[in-house]
Amino acid sequence: MSSFVIGVAGGSGSGKTTVVRRIVDSLGLEHVTLLQHDRYYRDRNDLRLEERAALNYDHPNSLETDLLVQHVHQLKSGKPVDVPQYDFTRHARLSETETFQPRRALIVEGILVFTDAALRGLMDIRVFVDTDSDTRFIRRLQRDVAERGRTMDSVIDQYLSTVRPMHLEFVEPSKRYADVIIPLGGHNTVAVDLLLTMLRSVAAQPVSPKL
Repeated sequence: MSSFVIGVAGGSGSGKTTVVRRIVDSLGLEHVTLLQHDRYYRDRNDLRLEERAALNYDHPNSLETDLLVQHVHQLKSGKPVDVPQYDFTRHARLSETETFQPRRALIVEGILVFTDAALRGLMDIRVFVDTDSDTRFIRRLQRDVAERGRTMDSVIDQYLSTVRPMHLEFVEPSKRYADVIIPLGGHNTVAVDLLLTMLRSVAAQPVSPKL
């Protein structure tokens, strides 16, 4: 079995999770493997918590993308992979990994997945979820406070110091590599439904990787 690979990129809080959820529901959970780029933050347990918290997590160098590329290769060739787990409260990679099995569709999701040429080259379809900056910031603030144990001040400081500058430098320019751009995120039902129709058609065909 060979997987076809769907890349889903977009700014933090753009609605990527909603779009991914719609794709998984449409293709069927049993047919999809989801690799999230933010599982691959580099292991910096050599630093104190305060030092780890001060790192720039929105720069491509903060991620072990080479390992993600290796895992995509393995899954495409029908082999399981041991995926890292990450604790966002402690800004640290866990010692335990999680085994992912190859399936018909492989989704690779993250804000920076289009910035790496080797990773882009493994994708058959590239989707960019495009949402205005105010909406993205509010969503990120709500998520990080509610789900990741962050304080409001720390989220705002990080947004101003790294998230917004890195979005402008890396994420926004990567939109030019997309095959499909979805304005307004997962709430754009017309665009998402068109994407799902295309993906169901592709899923039924033999895989021919895009170069």
